[in-house]
Amino acid sequence: MNRKSAFLGTLLLVGCGSTGNLAGDPVAVFPVAPQAPQAWAAAGVTGEAPRSDWLAQFNDPRMEALVNETLENNPNIRAQYFVVQATRAQARSVYGRSLPNVTAGASAGVVSTYQETLDERFTDPSYSLGADASWTADLWGRVRAGIDAAEADLSASEADLASARLSLGAQTAIAWTDLNEALAQEAVAVKTYEARERALKLTERRFARGLTEALDVRLARSALATAEASIAARRQASGNAVRRLEVLVGRYPANAIEAPAELPDLPPIEAAGTPVMLLSRRPDVAASEARVVAAGLRAEQARLALLPSLTLTASVDNTETDFADLFDPTRIAANAIASIAQPVFNGGALKADRDAAIANAKAVLADYAATVLLAWREVEDALAADKFLAQQSEAQERALDEAIKAEELATRQYSNGLITIFNLIDAQTRRLNAESTLIAARSARVSNRIAFHLAIGGGIPGEPISHNSDTMTP
Repeated sequence: MNRKSAFLGTLLLVGCGSTGNLAGDPVAVFPVAPQAPQAWAAAGVTGEAPRSDWLAQFNDPRMEALVNETLENNPNIRAQYFVVQATRAQARSVYGRSLPNVTAGASAGVVSTYQETLDERFTDPSYSLGADASWTADLWGRVRAGIDAAEADLSASEADLASARLSLGAQTAIAWTDLNEALAQEAVAVKTYEARERALKLTERRFARGLTEALDVRLARSALATAEASIAARRQASGNAVRRLEVLVGRYPANAIEAPAELPDLPPIEAAGTPVMLLSRRPDVAASEARVVAAGLRAEQARLALLPSLTLTASVDNTETDFADLFDPTRIAANAIASIAQPVFNGGALKADRDAAIANAKAVLADYAATVLLAWREVEDALAADKFLAQQSEAQERALDEAIKAEELATRQYSNGLITIFNLIDAQTRRLNAESTLIAARSARVSNRIAFHLAIGGGIPGEPISHNSDTMTP
């Protein structure tokens, strides 16, 4: 709308701007947000729009199926959908109140009369029909501002729904990643237990032949028990990860979802769009922008409430038998009244309402600036993290390769009596830590890649809900 565009131009000065003049009332000049750069500070990414089917890059049909299940069944999305429905109904209500208001009434009864000459009482039926109409003319655009503000509220609510869908889709993908990491860590713990069990058997054989001391046996048994405890802890973590995922997708947390314990290898991020492009992609930014528009329109509405108002009223009633006379335009016009009212004294209430609306618009504008800055930071964080997590994974792969070789060498040397049990347990622990850290780094990179697409506003499966939809679109 033109009115919305005007307010957006006044309020959304996301450069080296200021609010200037809000709702016709002078306000202090203050900065809104820094000028958006032409490109991201992170190196190695292009300004091309990122892919909208970002889930496909993980090549994981189970992940996509779970995200779709979340969008279909998650109660938080359904709750936000009904918030949209309520906001849509409220917008219709605001528009309906701007139209002429007509009320009709009817009454029926009997009239009792007494005639002395006949010494009799007579009863006659009596009825009355009436209608009242009133309408406040929108002389200055105050009513229109209220309608536009309600429509802006609806736009914000719909953007909130889109944001909830994107956020919950990303949470589901991250929960699936966390589950695979937990199961991979559990597998490492089991592998460690098996290695230490073999070490214990070797130690007991050596002790039986008198080649080692009882201390070595005790240490080997302690290491095995520690590995057993680690398995229990890892299984608890994987169970918690399953239940968290099940609740996200709208299932009972029965620890029933299975996963392959695998994490994908990802290429570097290439297309990331631009900081300016981000503002049109993220639904939370769109919601904040719509709230700025609504706040500006309500500030305008509060200012216009100080001006005169014109109200037209008309009323007719009919006690005759011809019902059509009730709606005779001539009779209605004959009873029409036009009144102009100008606020004179109300204890400063209207001016206080105006000042409050302007202050609220400033607050909403500041919230918008904070939302924009947070959006930019989240993208920059994700871009930087992807680079460093890739470096961590690469270095950790080398560390794991060396740790595996060291463990194999330590096992052979301990079998030949060249090193102590301390050296073998230390080598096993280093291999365990290296493998566990590599899994965590790979998982963190996958989760960060999902967070990047969440930050960039990248799409999710399913169509957004339409303005005219009466049913939920998953």
